[in-house]
Amino acid sequence: MAEENPVAPKETKVEAAKKVAKAQASVTEQKAAPAKKAVEPKVAPTETKVAEEPVATEKKVAPKEKVTEATAAPVKEEKVAETEVPSVEEEPVTEKKVEPKMVKPPRKEWTGNPMLIPVIEKVTVNMSVGQSGRPLEQAETILKKLTDQKPSKRKAKKTVREFGIRKGESIACLVTLRGEKAKAFLRKAFYAVENKLSKYCFDRQGNFAFGIKEHINIPGTRYSPELGIHGMDVAVSLGRAGYRVKRRHRNKSKIGKDHLLTAKEAILFIKDEFDVEIA
Repeated sequence: MAEENPVAPKETKVEAAKKVAKAQASVTEQKAAPAKKAVEPKVAPTETKVAEEPVATEKKVAPKEKVTEATAAPVKEEKVAETEVPSVEEEPVTEKKVEPKMVKPPRKEWTGNPMLIPVIEKVTVNMSVGQSGRPLEQAETILKKLTDQKPSKRKAKKTVREFGIRKGESIACLVTLRGEKAKAFLRKAFYAVENKLSKYCFDRQGNFAFGIKEHINIPGTRYSPELGIHGMDVAVSLGRAGYRVKRRHRNKSKIGKDHLLTAKEAILFIKDEFDVEIA
């Protein structure tokens, strides 16, 4: 019993040394493990942050690119549309300005011979009152304002008791217009008739006449109670170059049948020159 006791403690010392070594190894492992764990969480968030940042940037960049593309395209289209539209609209405007200045070509019946083109020889404006005195004076003042000419009086050729007209009494006033004055007055007179005439107003030689019920309908005139309201008759005589042959004093002669103006030609001339509807 005394011999076994000294061996036991030796074994215990070895075991103790082994245990100490194991303890030290475990301690070192424990120290190394937390260090690794401490390092790992620090590295991990950095990696996650780095991974999250490009994702966020991608999300921000993508919508910007889409918005710019979507907004840039329609803006260009609108600008192009705006620039193209006025270019198309400007062309007819220039045509409208040029059209009235251009001379209208003559009808087929008159091409090749300018002597056949109709001409306005004169325009006669007559205001018949039926009595002398104040009504006739009023008619004279109205005619003078409308035509800028002094009217001439016309006397009755015979006595009419029913109307109280005596022979030689002044009952009407008349003005004769030629040239540009005749054309200017005709445009006003057609406006008073709403630019409409009947084909029965024309005779075989192309002359025509029409009436105006109230002189107030002529543009540029106003009603005045001192003058009242009067009507008038407008007679237009048309002709052609060479009609002077039948009016000259020496060597008078007749106009040939081929050169005489017809009603159809007169209607075509009035339509083209004054834009009048004839039915």
